[in-house]
Amino acid sequence: MKEILQQIKDVVVAGFKEAGYDEKYGMVTLSNRPDLCQFQCNGAMAAAKEYKKAPIAIANEVTEKLTGNPMFSKCEACPPGFININLCDDFIADFVNQMANDGERFGVDKVVAPKKIMIDYGGPNVAKPLHVGHLRSAIIGESIKRTARFMGDEVIGDVHLGDWGLQMGLIITELKLRKPELVYFDENYDGAYPTEPPFTISELEEIYPCASGKSKEDETYKEAAMTATYELQHGRRGYQALLSHILNVSVSDLKKNYEKLDVTFDLWKGESDAQEYIPDMVQKMKDDGFAYISEGALVVDVKEETDTKEVPPCMILKSDGASLYNTTDLATLVWRMKDYNPDSVIYVVDKRQELYFTQVFRCAKKTGIVPADKNLYFVGFGTMNGKDGKPFKTRQGGVMRLEYLLKEVEDKMLEKIKENGTMDDEMASVTAQVVGLSAVKYGDLSNQASKDYIFDIDRFTSAEGNTGPYILYTIVRCKSILSKAGARSFDGDILPAHSESERALQLELTKLMASLTAAYEDMAPHKICAYIYDLANAFNRFYHDTKILTEEDENVKASYLKLLNVTRGVLEKSIDLLGFKAPERM
Repeated sequence: MKEILQQIKDVVVAGFKEAGYDEKYGMVTLSNRPDLCQFQCNGAMAAAKEYKKAPIAIANEVTEKLTGNPMFSKCEACPPGFININLCDDFIADFVNQMANDGERFGVDKVVAPKKIMIDYGGPNVAKPLHVGHLRSAIIGESIKRTARFMGDEVIGDVHLGDWGLQMGLIITELKLRKPELVYFDENYDGAYPTEPPFTISELEEIYPCASGKSKEDETYKEAAMTATYELQHGRRGYQALLSHILNVSVSDLKKNYEKLDVTFDLWKGESDAQEYIPDMVQKMKDDGFAYISEGALVVDVKEETDTKEVPPCMILKSDGASLYNTTDLATLVWRMKDYNPDSVIYVVDKRQELYFTQVFRCAKKTGIVPADKNLYFVGFGTMNGKDGKPFKTRQGGVMRLEYLLKEVEDKMLEKIKENGTMDDEMASVTAQVVGLSAVKYGDLSNQASKDYIFDIDRFTSAEGNTGPYILYTIVRCKSILSKAGARSFDGDILPAHSESERALQLELTKLMASLTAAYEDMAPHKICAYIYDLANAFNRFYHDTKILTEEDENVKASYLKLLNVTRGVLEKSIDLLGFKAPERM
C-alpha cells in the first residue's frame, strides 16, 4: 500500500508537469499550519526563479490542473505562492479501511530489497550484574531489531559479552587464593574437569569487585592476574574450563535479567569467540602492508584527508603482543562476515565511543575485513541522568543495578494501581510489571537516542502526558469500549468522518507508514513514540467528543467501533516494536 503522502505527491507532480513545470517542484509535506490545511506544497516558490514568474501565478496554474480531483476537498493557491491541500473525507476513510483490512500490517509494505542485518547491542561483562548503564543499549537495540524485522529484513541480534581480558584473570587469581585446592589450578592434571561450577552467581559477582579492588592496591596481585590472563588466552586447560563455568553461570543470570526487560538475543557470543581469528587476521594485515610497528605497538593508519580533527591510528596489538578491544572487535567482524555475511552491522553503543568505532570501522574497511559493499553503522546514545543532570546513581552514589531500578519503577506503579482499588493484589502486581516496563522503555525511547535525558520516575509513571502509561491507558480505553460493545463483526466500513475530531483521528492513522519507514531508515525508535503520542491524543479527543456506544445509527456505531479497533491495533503493533505490551486493565 502506497504511503498517503506519496499518493498526494504523485497527483501534485502530475499537476506541475501538466502546467509545464519540472516535476521536482511537486514536493508535498504535512502542513506546518494545520489550522489552514492538512498538506502543503511550496514548489511554486522555488520554481519562480527558474521560470521567471510570480510564485502565485505558478501556484494558480497548478491548482487549476488539480481542481476537481476526487482526492482533494480543497486545493488552493495562497499568497505568496503556497498550495494548500485538504483531503476528501471519503478518500481518508477509504485509506483507513484499507489499513483496517490488512491484518497486522495495517497497510505497511515490507521493503522491496530486504537485507541481512546484525545488531550488536547489550554488551554486558560476565561475572558482573547488569546496571543502569546497560539499559539504553538493550532497549534501543531491541526496538531497532524489531522494527527492521517488521519491515522485512533478516535480523540477527548479538549480545557481544565482555568475557575476555584482565577481568577474567582477576577472577581466576582471587578464586585461586580462596580455593587453591580446586583441580583447575593443578597444571599437571589431565583428566576431565567437573561439570558443576565451583561458585554461584552471587559468589561470582562478589569475587570480581573484590579482585579489582585488590589489583589497584597490590602490584604483585595485579601481576598475578595479568599472568593468569595471559595463560588463559594462550590455552591453559584449567583456566579455559573455569572460563566455561564463568560463562555458563553468568549467561544464565543475564538471560533472566534481560527477560525482565523483554529483550532477547539470537546469539550469545563474546569476545572470547573471536580469539581464534586474531592470529590470521593480524598476519594478513602485516602481509598486506597495512599494519606496522609504532612505538612498539602494531597499528594501522585510519586518518583521512577530509578529517577536521585528529583520528589516531587503530592499535592492533600492544607492545607486549597482547590484544585489545580493537583487536577483538575487528576479529569479531571477521567471524561475522565469515559465518553470516551480513549486509550491515549496527552497533548500539554509548556515543562517547564514537571515535573508537570510527577507528575500528575504517580499519575494517581499509584492510578488507569488511567488503566495500557492506555497511557499518554506529548508533550512539546519550547518558541516562538523574534529576541533578549527572549520570544516574543510587542514593549512596553508586551505580544502580538494573533489577533494582525496574523494581523501584514497578513498586511506584503498584502503589498507584492500589490507590485506585480496582484490582486484587495478584492482578495489581502483574499489571504493575507490565505498566512499569512501559514507563521505563517509553521514557527512554521517546528521546532521540543521541541525547542525554533525565530519568524522572514520577513523570515516567504518570498516566498523563507523553509517557508509556498514557499510551497504555489509551489502548486499555479502546479495549474497554470494544469489550462493552460485545461480540461485533468489523466487516463493515469505516465511514467518512462525522466530526473534526474523527477526521483528525483518521488522518493521524494514515501517517503510520511514514512514521515506521522513518524510524526504520533512521534507526530512530523515538519517531514511533512521537507518532503514537499524537495518535493517542487524537483518539482521546475523539473519545471525549463522541457518544460511541450510545450512537443510535447502527451503521455509524459500527463505523466508530471499527475505527477504535484499528486504532487499538496500530497502537499495540507500535508498542510491540518499542518492546513492551499493554495490560487488559489499568
